[in-house]
Amino acid sequence: MADLKIRNLQKGFDGTAIIQGVDLDIRDREFVVFVGPSGCGKSTLLRLIAGLEEVSSGYIELDGQDITDTAPAKRDLAMVFQTYALYPHMTVRKNLSFALDLARVGKQEIEAKVANAARILQLEALLERKPKQLSGGQRQRVAIGRAIVRNPKIFLFDEPLSNLDAALRVQTRLELARLHKDLQATMIYVTHDQVEAMTLADKVVVLNGGRVEQVGSPLELYHHPANLFVAGFLGTPKMGFLRGTLNRVEAGSCDVQLECGTHLTLPQSAAGLSVGSTVTLGVRPEHLNVVSTGAGRMQVTADVSERLGSDTFCHVRCTSGEMLTVRVRGDFAPRYGDALTLDFDTAHCHLFNADGQAVAKPLQQAA
Repeated sequence: MADLKIRNLQKGFDGTAIIQGVDLDIRDREFVVFVGPSGCGKSTLLRLIAGLEEVSSGYIELDGQDITDTAPAKRDLAMVFQTYALYPHMTVRKNLSFALDLARVGKQEIEAKVANAARILQLEALLERKPKQLSGGQRQRVAIGRAIVRNPKIFLFDEPLSNLDAALRVQTRLELARLHKDLQATMIYVTHDQVEAMTLADKVVVLNGGRVEQVGSPLELYHHPANLFVAGFLGTPKMGFLRGTLNRVEAGSCDVQLECGTHLTLPQSAAGLSVGSTVTLGVRPEHLNVVSTGAGRMQVTADVSERLGSDTFCHVRCTSGEMLTVRVRGDFAPRYGDALTLDFDTAHCHLFNADGQAVAKPLQQAA
């Protein structure tokens, strides 16, 4: 078992609050990803769990035992750093076995654990090489292998893929996903990359300014963001936002008058809001369509387009000056300055109140 409980965790440096009252439960065998912009506190939170930073207040429990003040070496956790942190003068074999050698583990047990880690990570042919003879992806696998041989209760990853090129990031991401399935281990992973968060995690923890904005599965957060920050952070490209006002509110629907002049009827309740309330409409690129002139709901002007082969992302400017991104087929790309007409998939639009909090919509609209 490897259940982690965090309650009212706080950390400050020189009077500046970095982690502000975090409460979190991480269950056995979960792959949990901390995600957020630079400076949000995600790496600091990971280091507090590892014991590499001192907690200002609050506590951390591992399997019911308070480890808040326990030394890092006695927490039964293993951390994989962004910089690999390999010993350059040691072979891969010695890098893998070093922690076990220090712990005076028996020679046969060390050999068995090193061989198992090398097999899992396909490092058998590299065991006698030194780090300088390895590629970035191979070095990262060695760093992961060094954690595997310790058989920790929880693996901690601090942006482990950020030093790899794009192709290696994809390959190593897939290897990490397989590793989690094979080891059936609890893993906590820090990244600023939304794609890594969406593809790796069982549970995503979105952090902002040292606070947890929302916790849930990747698709739950994607389809049901709790607020404007989560909605704008998760998704590539990000969700577009349009300012507006409610001019009709009923039990199962509402009307929104957008500042850009478009009027929309949404098949969702605006419970708690009244006519005249200021709102923000959110819509993802895949829920907008370019249609024939006169058939749509909004007139826009084409800005730049990003052609990716299978898809094109068209950036467009509304009459209000607000920007949206539209996902279209790969062989379509309007010229800069072209007039376009957009239609909305209103069943998938999001509504946020004046405080930036989501106005709940029915679960059946999440797909």
